[in-house]
Amino acid sequence: MKRAASLILGVFLSSHAGATAPAGTRPARAQATAAQAAKPEAPPPVMPPATPPGATPPAPGPGELDTTTTLPPPSSAAQQLYSSAQADLLQIRMLLKNGRTQSTVGSGFLVGTSNLVLTNYHVVSQMALDPEVYAGEYVDTNGEHGPVELLAVDVLHDLAVLRVNRNGTGFFIVPEKPVKLIQGQDLYSLGNPLDLGFAISEGAYNGVVSRSFYDQLIFSGPINSGMSGGPSVTSSGTVAGINVSKRRDGEAVSFLVPVKYAQELLRRVARQRAAPRDFNPLIAEQLLAHQRAMVGRLLDSPLSIKNMGPYRVPVRESGQVRCWGRSNAMAEASFSSDTLNCAMESAIYVSDTQQTGQVAMSHQYLRSMGLHPLRFAALASSQFGLDRLGRARDVRLTGPLCSERFVRSNNLPLRAVTCVRAYRKFPGLYNFTLLTASTDDRQASLQSRLDVSGVSYDNGMRVTRAFLNALGRSGKL
Repeated sequence: MKRAASLILGVFLSSHAGATAPAGTRPARAQATAAQAAKPEAPPPVMPPATPPGATPPAPGPGELDTTTTLPPPSSAAQQLYSSAQADLLQIRMLLKNGRTQSTVGSGFLVGTSNLVLTNYHVVSQMALDPEVYAGEYVDTNGEHGPVELLAVDVLHDLAVLRVNRNGTGFFIVPEKPVKLIQGQDLYSLGNPLDLGFAISEGAYNGVVSRSFYDQLIFSGPINSGMSGGPSVTSSGTVAGINVSKRRDGEAVSFLVPVKYAQELLRRVARQRAAPRDFNPLIAEQLLAHQRAMVGRLLDSPLSIKNMGPYRVPVRESGQVRCWGRSNAMAEASFSSDTLNCAMESAIYVSDTQQTGQVAMSHQYLRSMGLHPLRFAALASSQFGLDRLGRARDVRLTGPLCSERFVRSNNLPLRAVTCVRAYRKFPGLYNFTLLTASTDDRQASLQSRLDVSGVSYDNGMRVTRAFLNALGRSGKL
């Protein structure tokens, strides 16, 4: 593609209609209480995250609009392809049932000659989570519209299958076998950008994202909000991927869900007798499967240990987790502070107000530069952040249930606080936050934090114990 002005990390490409506030799901009925968040009779020794990990900014929801990007004029090849494909392109709209007001818009496409439509899960998430509040409809390139029926979702790979009251012409081919692409191969993404009208964008395949938990293809071409769920095809019309997101801090760096995941979802639809009446248990099941894989990968080997002054701190550096550090050493301050942060660079989208299935850990090493011990103690206490846990009301989660203890790990005495929050819509899923502060020195403090979101209670405890047991002291000041 020629160019695209993109500005924000990992933007989903469906659009919210008009409103600047996110069109979140309505408050859920409580399915778990704060007391249910802690399974054992006694509170766990140490605990969890009230919100998705804060070491990295959460990826924006589908409501982001990027009005700075315009698509360059298409080539003759793109014009011919669009002319052949346009009859099978659809815009997918989520409507508030009360008043039939448009809430979000995305794209989709008819599969072969069937009445099945592929799109992104995040395009139809409102209907999946709150079908009593939201309904869906399609609009084709001729302006004809009709209802959509949700048949299946794949939350982990951000895909959904719909059924509509019309059939495709057979242009979009979803092959039975894997699609083999060559670096630099031309691809064409189609959809309805910014709710302005249907369009085609030219680009190229440039490999697989290395830091994503699940495979995503790199599409070097501009795709805009509203194109989520549209197809990205080869010149022959073979579907290579489904538009899903883009980087807004780079030029024409976009991402596709590989067609292999769509192939599996279509096979699942072919096997099922009827569409689920309630998708929330199915979504919970998929999130539980993700957390098993995530925790298994996180703990398949001991956490790496790094030194921060006299302290030893655990980190995990891998293909999915990235670490970075900073210091105020050059600033004029009455104390010295070094920080180390590690976080997964991807998360599972559940709704425009909730992402989950993520791990983050951070460490801060504070030292006094001549402060009185009482003043340093006040500084260290203000940095601990316990008072900020669960301050913001979140209707998706129960309130935090916390326990505090003084423990010793590898000769290091610690104040340790663990907090757990249960998911209201998805029983069996929890957010864990562990906060620790060393208590061995009046003029130095190691403060560590672990956030694990969207895990089972047992796996949350496994991760917090592993993190806590790895903290220690390596020597004297």
